[in-house]
Amino acid sequence: MWFKNLQIFRLLTPFEMTPETLHEQLLARAAKSCGSLEPASFGWQPPLGRGAELLTHAVNGCIMICARREERLLPSSVVRELLEEKVISIEEAEGRKVRRKEREEIKDELIHDLLPRAFVKSSGHYAYIDTQANWLVVDASSSKRAEELVSLLRETLGSLPAKPLEVAQSPASIMTAWLNGSLPSAEFLIQDECELRDTVEEGGIIRCKRQDLEGDELRIHLEAGKQVVKLALEWGERLGFVLSDDMSIKRLKFLDLILEEAAAAEAEDAATRFDVDFALMSLELRGFITRLVETFGGLAEES
Repeated sequence: MWFKNLQIFRLLTPFEMTPETLHEQLLARAAKSCGSLEPASFGWQPPLGRGAELLTHAVNGCIMICARREERLLPSSVVRELLEEKVISIEEAEGRKVRRKEREEIKDELIHDLLPRAFVKSSGHYAYIDTQANWLVVDASSSKRAEELVSLLRETLGSLPAKPLEVAQSPASIMTAWLNGSLPSAEFLIQDECELRDTVEEGGIIRCKRQDLEGDELRIHLEAGKQVVKLALEWGERLGFVLSDDMSIKRLKFLDLILEEAAAAEAEDAATRFDVDFALMSLELRGFITRLVETFGGLAEES
């Protein structure tokens, strides 16, 4: 349940819906299995798993939700191979060339025939709404995946005034200044990984891992004008992560101080364990996101 990536959205108006009311709203788009001819389905499932009833789970002013995606696995290589076999068979039997429009029609027929027999893959996508801090936090490694969940939530609720987190100061400029010798807040410690890019389009990219980021080799690239677009950091000996210049968080790790607190809390069953972990995680991330935003000059002003 511990989030591994963070895509953070700012709620532009307070979220005043109760967990119970939100549950009722989510029921309209509850997850269902793919139909035999559906390539995919996307809907809400209980955060505690399919055996649970509620589509929300609330603690400390935070509401956890979970979207389930089902996809029929139909590899494009299989479709291409069968399509070519079918086209060759027609051309040889009828002594004519199969044109583009007919190829597309044959392809559609093949997909229609194959979909009911395709394997189905299911995956859960978690997010939570912090009603006190006005954040929507999505556990997704890409903005595209996060936007899919946010779009589903908007469609379900009718509207959701939210936008990706933007800060007042350029994250790339600040992180570049840190590697140039301007020390970050004492809470944030620079680790041994970063990515640098030229500011010009199609410019060079430098990726460093397990590297001394204060060395001369890296400084040469900074002096040449490259900017830091990803940087590994540690926050207060509690969280480790890679920060990107779009303010997304990758490879989030909860360090020993947090995990020891979680292990010390008694949990009689899986539901209680989920409750304890969610409470610790959401409280920790509330403080972390607040300090992260402050470090980059606060929230960007509305245009």
